Amino acid sequence: MSTDAVLVRVRALWEGLAAVPVSFSSATGVSVVVSPRALICPPGWMGVVALQGEAIVTAPSSGAAVAIRAAVARLSADGLVDPDLLGRALPLAEVLGPAALAYVDGDGFRPVSAGSLAVERLAVEDSELRQLLMVAGDQDAAESGLDEITSPAFVIRDGGKVIAAAGYRVWPSRTAHLCVLTAPDRRGQGLARVAGSAAVAHALEGGLLAQWRARASESRRVALALGFRELGAQLSVRLS
Repeated sequence: MSTDAVLVRVRALWEGLAAVPVSFSSATGVSVVVSPRALICPPGWMGVVALQGEAIVTAPSSGAAVAIRAAVARLSADGLVDPDLLGRALPLAEVLGPAALAYVDGDGFRPVSAGSLAVERLAVEDSELRQLLMVAGDQDAAESGLDEITSPAFVIRDGGKVIAAAGYRVWPSRTAHLCVLTAPDRRGQGLARVAGSAAVAHALEGGLLAQWRARASESRRVALALGFRELGAQLSVRLS
């Protein structure tokens, strides 16, 4: 599948998550809509998704939309997902992101060999997977989203203990949102690539488009190693 075909699917995904009619293709390159029920940000927040120089923005109210549209006039689509630039145009109380949005299909996927590692499957409710989440700590566990996967968990063990795991949650538009987590003391050893590769392969076999959303540079490097292409970024903002 070409980059353009993937981009069409990705646009459709985020336009649907806006929860009201909106399109990335606007005369100005940025579309602002009022959508209190938007799924691209927490309730009551402003949500921004920028893809290849175009953006959609959801506002929690009509009043917020007025201020946002005024700010949009002074910023590019890419500037809207830069907290520093956005903060000069709008009063920001809290920020989540930005997170890079990367995607891969069967044509671009670069699987990683497990080598001497054995990759097993576990159910998401398995106690051994829960133990990994506990070891990682609340913040890293929440960031990974691993406890919300709908696929099997693809895990790597050492001494019988799960030290890395990956899976995905099925999103709208036949999208697989990848989730990966490695035990803190085992990071930097390539485990995320191996576990992530198994999860991506499973998603692609099911005809899904794989999505990797990441803030940390380490996670972004894992995605790039697997063939993911960064097409944009997502930012959520609570306005003062």
